[in-house]
Amino acid sequence: MDRNANILIVEDDSTLSFGMKRALEKDGHNVRTVETGEKALQVINSQLIDLVLLDIRLPQMDGFEVLERLKEIDPQPIVIMVTAFFDVPEAVKAIRAGAYDYFPKPFDNDAIRQKIRKALENLRLKQEVDILKQQQKEKFPANMLFGNSPEIREVQKIINLVATTPRTSVLIQGESGTGKELVADAIHNASNRRDKPLIKINCSAIPEQLLESELFGHEKGAFTDAKITKKGIFELANSGTIFLDEISSMKMALQPKILRVLETQSFRRIGGTQDINVDIRIIAATNRDLEEMVRLGEFREDLLYRLKVMVIDLPPLRNRESDILPLAKLFLEANNKEFNKSIQKISPEAEKLLSQYSWPGNVRELKNVMERAAILCSGTIITPDQLPLELKPGKGKSIAFASSAISQPTPVTTVDTDSANQSLEDMEKKHIIDVLNKHDGNKSKAARILNISRSTLREKLKAYGIS
Repeated sequence: MDRNANILIVEDDSTLSFGMKRALEKDGHNVRTVETGEKALQVINSQLIDLVLLDIRLPQMDGFEVLERLKEIDPQPIVIMVTAFFDVPEAVKAIRAGAYDYFPKPFDNDAIRQKIRKALENLRLKQEVDILKQQQKEKFPANMLFGNSPEIREVQKIINLVATTPRTSVLIQGESGTGKELVADAIHNASNRRDKPLIKINCSAIPEQLLESELFGHEKGAFTDAKITKKGIFELANSGTIFLDEISSMKMALQPKILRVLETQSFRRIGGTQDINVDIRIIAATNRDLEEMVRLGEFREDLLYRLKVMVIDLPPLRNRESDILPLAKLFLEANNKEFNKSIQKISPEAEKLLSQYSWPGNVRELKNVMERAAILCSGTIITPDQLPLELKPGKGKSIAFASSAISQPTPVTTVDTDSANQSLEDMEKKHIIDVLNKHDGNKSKAARILNISRSTLREKLKAYGIS
């Protein structure tokens, strides 16, 4: 874009515009000059212009009016305002009206050419980003990203509905690995906030004493290490969206402050005395039953009902078998590009193994399995040899997710059940117990073997009453 750009000079001083035209043409640009604002608007209406050098003092219609009407016709061209009467308030007015920059006359040709080069480079980068975003939308539309099963089509319908609302809060519920963060991305990208920040924070990944500062910021001197004033993510995400992942991990003491933001769209920094008003949408996600946590006194009821204005329940991958192979092929295509591979397909035997596995880690586990397979594959077809042992009957165990029921604690003992009548829950319980016994009760090792996080393992131990 810094070469062969289409540039329009709007200047009633013919000597100045002619000299500038010649200088820019030597840089390889296509340059047109006009003397009035009316003629400039005619050019903008009929041609694609990348950059406009616009004089503020023009006959009949001044530069500010031209700028306003130009932006209505085509907001894309970069506009640099020029004037012989430099005035700071006027420069501020120009920038606020949508000008890229303001330049006083008389100006040095080299200086203005350098400014034009930088402006065109910024335009080029912006256009590249827009192209990449469009390519991403075309390559990974919502129905392909999440699947095409009836369950996921229902999720997509809710995403499209809630995206049209200005700031309705959303609660996304689902097992680990089902794609809750991707749903948050989809809501934000389909909304009018798409060009504003989307800031994500995992409530379980930040120590309790630091989470409040991360969310709300703090004033200088608010506590021992507060050496400067710091903005929190609620302030940084103004006009955009905040995604609070694993909100079930948030301590009770902090929950009323989140509730206040939801109700008033305002908050105070730690140590602050003034309310800060924001315009944000809050999307929260959880893999735990928040209503059960309310009954246990671990989560505020008023916050739960304020969050669940719109609830999106993500089904586990084992309940959407028709999505498994399309998603596997989507991940394989991405891996081909990342690892410079030329894998063409998945063998029928490998497809059968993928389809029959219970996928305890859901879509995240499928993505990891396909990445591993792509790395191991040296040919053009994924075969069972590149798949992990747990997918192969008789060589590993498929782990099903736990039910939400909580039973009374029982000691870690092996369960002699190998019957065809055994439930998925019993199979999982037995497998967890076997793994724990094999590794002397070491939960970290067990979680790694089971391919789940320690927090998920803790929940399963609690759900099954395993002590």
